[in-house]
Amino acid sequence: MALKKNFQSLETFSMSSMTDVIFLLLIFFMVTSTIIFPAAIDVNLPESSEQTSLKPVTEVYVDADEKIYIVEDRNDSTHLLSAPVEVELSDLSARLAKIQASDSTRAVALYADSVVNYGHVVNILDMAAKNKIKMVLATHAKSPDTTTQPL
Repeated sequence: MALKKNFQSLETFSMSSMTDVIFLLLIFFMVTSTIIFPAAIDVNLPESSEQTSLKPVTEVYVDADEKIYIVEDRNDSTHLLSAPVEVELSDLSARLAKIQASDSTRAVALYADSVVNYGHVVNILDMAAKNKIKMVLATHAKSPDTTTQPL
């Protein structure tokens, strides 16, 4: 004589397998994504309404104390954890000339604090122009509520 088992269906839905899948996806995306560290230098950029399509890899920072820092290759995976290096203006010229010699199409971004003396920024831009280096002055976008003053 064959005995039949009575199967009872559960009226509840188990979320344990779903949480396991979500947890594994979260770990997967955390491990495979790249971590981008912002520059360690506090620079208050001036505002601008214009944008450029250049994506510079080399970055030059001038902080409020007019100290100059350089990050030679932001996309190089070996330098992602390195901090910007403080340099003098003469050393900056030599480093940028070396970068220009290796890749003449590379652009350099200049991040100068808004309180930095205008002449100091012009000296850096002039040094780059003499070495035929493409330099982009970085700014942040104007907020919509900012009104422009006539000159």
